[in-house]
Amino acid sequence: MNYRQIFMDGLWRQNTGLVVLLGLCPLLAVSGTVVNAMGLGLATTLTLVCSNLAVSLSRPLLRQEIRIPAYVLIIASVVTAIDLLMQAWFHELYLVLGIFIPLIVTNCAIIGRAETFASRHAPLPSVLDGLATGLGFCLALVALGALREIVGRGTLLSQAELMFGRIGESLTLTLIPDHPGFLLAILPPGAFIGLGLLIAARNGLSGWLAGRDEGRRAPGAQQAGESAA
Repeated sequence: MNYRQIFMDGLWRQNTGLVVLLGLCPLLAVSGTVVNAMGLGLATTLTLVCSNLAVSLSRPLLRQEIRIPAYVLIIASVVTAIDLLMQAWFHELYLVLGIFIPLIVTNCAIIGRAETFASRHAPLPSVLDGLATGLGFCLALVALGALREIVGRGTLLSQAELMFGRIGESLTLTLIPDHPGFLLAILPPGAFIGLGLLIAARNGLSGWLAGRDEGRRAPGAQQAGESAA
């Protein structure tokens, strides 16, 4: 089992938000600020890790006919626990995120990883896959949230106290003083435009990295051909 490949697939090569394009509803709706995006991203990551572990441990006990309903029940139980914990410990952030915490249950990426990976692998690779997929989704959320917050408000980590308490009050950065605000970036159209820009940037960087790797391999292949000749 190649753990490095599992991690890189979830984090970069098969990123849920930028490549596979699953779970776009919360990605677009909650990414108005970095703090909101981070809150939902971490909740989704914890759901993926716990549900993948539970599915992997229970796979010998489940018959094929009931596996999908069982996976949904497992995911719903995990999300319910996270929902209650957020109400207790991060109540103000929970009020901001609203219905999107319970709606983690409907995220296609979670049931997809349970069915395609966790149900076929041991607990450790399943946990790593859930962690990598969740962090990839969280990375996309935070990047989009940062882009929209900077352009729309001129700040970064505004309302950080919702997640970090009193310490968060000193974390807010004003990057553009006296910013008049750019409403388009904050509204839903700005989310679509920002996501498109991030996908383009990710594809461009992937193409550049692939070209660089091919350039590094080419001299070695040429030397091997000359040696054989």
